[in-house]
Amino acid sequence: MSLTRLGASTKQRALEILLILKRLYPDATCSLTYETPVQLLVATILSAQCTDERVNKVTPALFARFPNAESLANADREELQNLIRSTGFYRNKAKNIQGACQKIITEFAGEVPQQMEQLLTLPGVARKTANVVSAHAYGNIQGVTVDTHVKRLSGRLGLTEETDPVKIERDLMRLLPQSDWETYSISIIFHGRAVCKARNPNCAGCDLAHLCPSATMPKLNEMTSI
Repeated sequence: MSLTRLGASTKQRALEILLILKRLYPDATCSLTYETPVQLLVATILSAQCTDERVNKVTPALFARFPNAESLANADREELQNLIRSTGFYRNKAKNIQGACQKIITEFAGEVPQQMEQLLTLPGVARKTANVVSAHAYGNIQGVTVDTHVKRLSGRLGLTEETDPVKIERDLMRLLPQSDWETYSISIIFHGRAVCKARNPNCAGCDLAHLCPSATMPKLNEMTSI
Protein backbone atom coordinates (compact mmCIF):
# COMPACT_ATOMS: atom_id res chain seq x y z
CA MET A 1 0.00 0.00 0.00
CA SER A 2 1.63 3.27 -1.09
CA LEU A 3 1.42 6.69 0.50
CA THR A 4 0.34 8.38 -2.71
CA ARG A 5 -2.29 10.57 -1.05
CA LEU A 6 0.15 12.27 1.33
CA GLY A 7 0.68 14.99 -1.25
CA ALA A 8 -2.93 16.12 -0.78
CA SER A 9 -3.81 19.05 1.45
CA THR A 10 -4.42 18.30 5.12
CA LYS A 11 -8.08 19.23 4.75
CA GLN A 12 -8.52 16.92 1.76
CA ARG A 13 -6.83 14.05 3.60
CA ALA A 14 -9.01 14.71 6.65
CA LEU A 15 -12.15 14.40 4.53
CA GLU A 16 -10.89 11.19 2.92
CA ILE A 17 -10.05 9.78 6.36
CA LEU A 18 -13.56 10.68 7.54
CA LEU A 19 -15.18 8.90 4.58
CA ILE A 20 -13.19 5.73 5.22
CA LEU A 21 -13.99 5.81 8.94
CA LYS A 22 -17.70 6.14 8.15
CA ARG A 23 -17.45 3.07 5.92
CA LEU A 24 -15.48 1.07 8.47
CA TYR A 25 -17.65 1.93 11.49
CA PRO A 26 -21.15 2.79 10.21
CA ASP A 27 -22.82 1.91 13.50
CA ALA A 28 -20.28 3.47 15.84
CA THR A 29 -21.87 5.26 18.77
CA CYS A 30 -21.12 6.23 22.36
CA SER A 31 -19.93 3.17 24.29
CA LEU A 32 -21.28 4.34 27.64
CA THR A 33 -24.56 2.92 28.92
CA TYR A 34 -27.11 5.49 30.09
CA GLU A 35 -30.81 6.36 29.97
CA THR A 36 -30.89 10.09 30.74
CA PRO A 37 -28.66 13.13 30.18
CA VAL A 38 -27.61 13.20 33.84
CA GLN A 39 -26.65 9.52 33.69
CA LEU A 40 -24.54 10.21 30.59
CA LEU A 41 -22.92 13.14 32.38
CA VAL A 42 -22.06 10.97 35.37
CA ALA A 43 -20.80 8.09 33.22
CA THR A 44 -18.57 10.46 31.25
CA ILE A 45 -17.11 11.94 34.44
CA LEU A 46 -16.41 8.38 35.62
CA SER A 47 -14.70 7.52 32.32
CA ALA A 48 -11.77 9.85 33.04
CA GLN A 49 -8.63 7.69 33.36
CA CYS A 50 -10.88 4.63 33.10
CA THR A 51 -12.22 2.41 30.32
CA ASP A 52 -15.83 2.63 29.17
CA GLU A 53 -16.08 -1.10 29.78
CA ARG A 54 -15.25 -0.64 33.46
CA VAL A 55 -17.65 2.30 33.77
CA ASN A 56 -20.46 0.21 32.28
CA LYS A 57 -19.87 -2.43 34.96
CA VAL A 58 -20.20 0.18 37.69
CA THR A 59 -23.13 2.30 36.55
CA PRO A 60 -25.99 -0.27 36.73
CA ALA A 61 -25.71 -0.50 40.52
CA LEU A 62 -24.94 3.22 40.80
CA PHE A 63 -28.00 4.30 38.81
CA ALA A 64 -30.25 1.74 40.47
CA ARG A 65 -29.37 3.39 43.80
CA PHE A 66 -29.12 7.00 42.59
CA PRO A 67 -31.02 7.35 39.28
CA ASN A 68 -31.26 11.15 38.95
CA ALA A 69 -29.64 14.47 39.80
CA GLU A 70 -31.56 14.95 43.03
CA SER A 71 -30.66 11.55 44.47
CA LEU A 72 -27.01 11.91 43.43
CA ALA A 73 -26.80 15.41 44.90
CA ASN A 74 -28.12 14.17 48.23
CA ALA A 75 -26.29 10.83 48.29
CA ASP A 76 -24.14 9.81 51.20
CA ARG A 77 -20.63 10.64 49.98
CA GLU A 78 -19.05 7.49 51.39
CA GLU A 79 -21.68 5.26 49.79
CA LEU A 80 -21.23 7.03 46.47
CA GLN A 81 -17.46 6.60 46.68
CA ASN A 82 -17.81 2.89 47.36
CA LEU A 83 -20.09 2.42 44.36
CA ILE A 84 -17.62 4.07 41.96
CA ARG A 85 -14.36 3.03 43.65
CA SER A 86 -13.19 0.69 40.86
CA THR A 87 -13.17 3.53 38.29
CA GLY A 88 -10.23 5.16 40.05
CA PHE A 89 -9.87 8.67 41.53
CA TYR A 90 -13.19 7.89 43.19
CA ARG A 91 -13.02 10.58 45.88
CA ASN A 92 -12.57 13.40 43.40
CA LYS A 93 -15.11 11.90 41.00
CA ALA A 94 -17.71 11.57 43.76
CA LYS A 95 -17.11 15.19 44.76
CA ASN A 96 -17.51 16.38 41.16
CA ILE A 97 -20.61 14.28 40.52
CA GLN A 98 -22.33 15.65 43.61
CA GLY A 99 -21.21 19.21 42.88
CA ALA A 100 -22.45 18.99 39.29
CA CYS A 101 -25.81 17.53 40.32
CA GLN A 102 -26.28 20.13 43.04
CA LYS A 103 -25.65 22.90 40.52
CA ILE A 104 -28.00 21.26 38.01
CA ILE A 105 -30.75 21.39 40.64
CA THR A 106 -30.10 24.89 41.95
CA GLU A 107 -29.22 26.69 38.70
CA PHE A 108 -30.70 24.64 35.85
CA ALA A 109 -34.07 23.51 37.22
CA GLY A 110 -32.92 19.90 37.55
CA GLU A 111 -32.01 19.51 33.87
CA VAL A 112 -28.53 19.03 32.45
CA PRO A 113 -27.85 22.19 30.40
CA GLN A 114 -27.41 21.87 26.66
CA GLN A 115 -25.09 24.76 25.85
CA MET A 116 -21.32 24.43 26.04
CA GLU A 117 -20.88 27.57 28.15
CA GLN A 118 -23.32 26.27 30.78
CA LEU A 119 -21.98 22.72 30.76
CA LEU A 120 -18.47 24.00 31.42
CA THR A 121 -19.64 25.64 34.67
CA LEU A 122 -20.40 22.22 36.19
CA PRO A 123 -17.75 20.72 38.50
CA GLY A 124 -15.70 18.01 36.80
CA VAL A 125 -16.81 19.04 33.30
CA ALA A 126 -14.27 20.11 30.68
CA ARG A 127 -14.78 20.24 26.92
CA LYS A 128 -14.46 16.48 26.42
CA THR A 129 -17.33 15.71 28.80
CA ALA A 130 -19.37 18.66 27.57
CA ASN A 131 -19.03 17.54 23.94
CA VAL A 132 -20.11 13.98 24.76
CA VAL A 133 -23.17 15.09 26.71
CA SER A 134 -24.16 17.76 24.21
CA ALA A 135 -23.82 15.44 21.21
CA HIS A 136 -25.28 12.22 22.57
CA ALA A 137 -27.87 13.45 25.04
CA TYR A 138 -29.17 16.32 22.91
CA GLY A 139 -27.88 15.80 19.36
CA ASN A 140 -26.19 19.20 19.59
CA ILE A 141 -22.76 19.07 17.94
CA GLN A 142 -20.69 21.89 19.43
CA GLY A 143 -17.16 20.54 19.17
CA VAL A 144 -14.90 17.55 18.64
CA THR A 145 -14.55 15.16 21.59
CA VAL A 146 -10.81 14.69 22.16
CA ASP A 147 -9.92 11.66 24.29
CA THR A 148 -6.65 9.73 24.34
CA HIS A 149 -7.49 7.82 21.13
CA VAL A 150 -8.49 10.97 19.23
CA LYS A 151 -5.36 12.75 20.43
CA ARG A 152 -3.04 9.88 19.49
CA LEU A 153 -4.53 9.01 16.10
CA SER A 154 -5.08 12.59 14.95
CA GLY A 155 -1.39 13.22 15.60
CA ARG A 156 -0.29 10.03 13.84
CA LEU A 157 -2.48 10.90 10.86
CA GLY A 158 -0.88 14.32 10.58
CA LEU A 159 -4.09 16.23 11.22
CA THR A 160 -2.58 18.20 14.09
CA GLU A 161 0.81 18.91 15.59
CA GLU A 162 -0.68 20.03 18.90
CA THR A 163 -0.63 18.07 22.16
CA ASP A 164 -3.13 20.15 24.13
CA PRO A 165 -6.68 18.72 23.72
CA VAL A 166 -8.26 22.17 23.27
CA LYS A 167 -5.81 23.06 20.48
CA ILE A 168 -6.24 19.62 18.87
CA GLU A 169 -10.00 20.15 18.91
CA ARG A 170 -9.55 23.54 17.28
CA ASP A 171 -7.47 22.03 14.47
CA LEU A 172 -9.99 19.25 13.83
CA MET A 173 -12.91 21.67 13.83
CA ARG A 174 -11.20 23.58 11.03
CA LEU A 175 -10.64 20.42 8.96
CA LEU A 176 -13.97 18.61 9.32
CA PRO A 177 -17.63 19.54 8.68
CA GLN A 178 -19.46 20.41 11.89
CA SER A 179 -22.10 17.74 11.29
CA ASP A 180 -19.34 15.10 11.37
CA TRP A 181 -17.34 16.31 14.37
CA GLU A 182 -18.72 13.67 16.73
CA THR A 183 -18.81 11.02 14.01
CA TYR A 184 -15.07 11.48 13.54
CA SER A 185 -14.43 11.23 17.28
CA ILE A 186 -16.45 8.08 17.82
CA SER A 187 -15.12 6.38 14.67
CA ILE A 188 -11.49 7.19 15.40
CA ILE A 189 -11.94 5.86 18.95
CA PHE A 190 -13.20 2.56 17.50
CA HIS A 191 -10.26 2.52 15.08
CA GLY A 192 -7.81 3.17 17.90
CA ARG A 193 -9.18 0.27 19.90
CA ALA A 194 -9.30 -2.16 16.97
CA VAL A 195 -6.36 -1.27 14.72
CA CYS A 196 -4.19 1.71 15.63
CA LYS A 197 -3.29 0.70 19.17
CA ALA A 198 -0.90 2.76 21.23
CA ARG A 199 1.93 0.24 21.54
CA ASN A 200 1.42 -1.94 18.50
CA PRO A 201 -0.43 -0.25 15.62
CA ASN A 202 -1.43 -2.64 12.85
CA CYS A 203 -0.32 -0.50 9.92
CA ALA A 204 -0.35 -3.44 7.52
CA GLY A 205 -4.04 -4.04 8.22
CA CYS A 206 -5.06 -0.38 8.39
CA ASP A 207 -7.39 1.09 5.76
CA LEU A 208 -5.98 4.54 6.55
CA ALA A 209 -2.30 3.66 6.05
CA HIS A 210 -2.11 5.26 2.58
CA LEU A 211 -3.25 8.54 4.16
CA CYS A 212 -1.05 8.30 7.24
CA PRO A 213 2.45 9.82 7.36
CA SER A 214 3.21 7.70 10.44
CA ALA A 215 2.35 4.35 8.84
CA THR A 216 5.13 1.76 8.91
CA MET A 217 4.58 -0.87 6.25
CA PRO A 218 6.38 -4.23 6.12
CA LYS A 219 9.33 -4.38 3.76
CA LEU A 220 8.88 -6.47 0.63
CA ASN A 221 11.37 -9.14 1.71
CA GLU A 222 9.54 -9.48 5.03
CA MET A 223 6.25 -10.10 3.21
CA THR A 224 7.62 -12.71 0.80
CA SER A 225 8.09 -16.27 1.96
CA ILE A 226 11.19 -18.06 0.69
